[in-house]
Amino acid sequence: MKHVVSVSIGSSKRDKIAEIELMGEKVRLERIGTDGDMEKAAQLFKDLDGKVDALGVGGTDLGLMVDNHWYPLHSVSSLVRDVKKTPLADGSGLKNTLERRAVPVLESKIKDYLDQVDRKVFVAVSLDRWGMAMSFIEAKYNCILGDFMFSLGIPFPIRQPRAVKIYAAILMPIVGRLPFSWIYPTGEKQEQHTPKFHKYYNWASIIAGDCHYIKRFMPAGMDGKIVVTNTTTPDDVEFYRKQGVRYLMTTTPVLDGRSFGTNLMEAALIAVSGKNRPLTRTELNDMLDTMDLKPQLHTL
Repeated sequence: MKHVVSVSIGSSKRDKIAEIELMGEKVRLERIGTDGDMEKAAQLFKDLDGKVDALGVGGTDLGLMVDNHWYPLHSVSSLVRDVKKTPLADGSGLKNTLERRAVPVLESKIKDYLDQVDRKVFVAVSLDRWGMAMSFIEAKYNCILGDFMFSLGIPFPIRQPRAVKIYAAILMPIVGRLPFSWIYPTGEKQEQHTPKFHKYYNWASIIAGDCHYIKRFMPAGMDGKIVVTNTTTPDDVEFYRKQGVRYLMTTTPVLDGRSFGTNLMEAALIAVSGKNRPLTRTELNDMLDTMDLKPQLHTL
């Protein structure tokens, strides 16, 4: 059996172990949260190096892939400084392959409903889910990108991906050197709920992006909305249900009541590939096609 572990700087309340079968091989998936403790996470990566088949970097990214440009997050790289043997994945590969398949699944499952509610999408942070955002933009959905809102707290909507690319080129060399906790909720901060940006949540029929960002600011009264996200626990699903969300799409499969992060699922694909290295975008797409792996839609 293959064994893959996601070491996350997120809350340990979201820890989970599950077993799945991929391409004829059994894989043990394990998620370990460190409640924002970066040094504890670094020690876990060191301890697990060479002892598991692949490692996932959870609760953060090693960098952001915007279009075809890679922006490293320097404050995160120290987490994996001692990993020398085991291949790593932070989920960037699946964010730009699997998550690009979101719109075709929506259209195949609930096209009539989409026709009724209009195709208006509020993407929390497109820098973090470029593939997901482009899936909607390329399909001609009416999109508002909330990068300034969720990352900087500035209520300024972005409507064109070109503006995000300019913003990234100017700010990411600076932002990439800031402590990660300044730009993304870690540990217990992931459990905070402070409704904000009501105007844009209410405008959209679809809210897409990182689960923690969406939940943190989501107001009540989301009746009939569609949420496209990932890394959902049963508590997350219940939260969306109470807010009135009608459909929930998870970009990775739901296993034992929850969907795991793209970093862990990408690590699982690395493990069963037998290549002992990160997979290219082409290799990932080929594996997704072989397994017919695609985002899943759930009615709440």
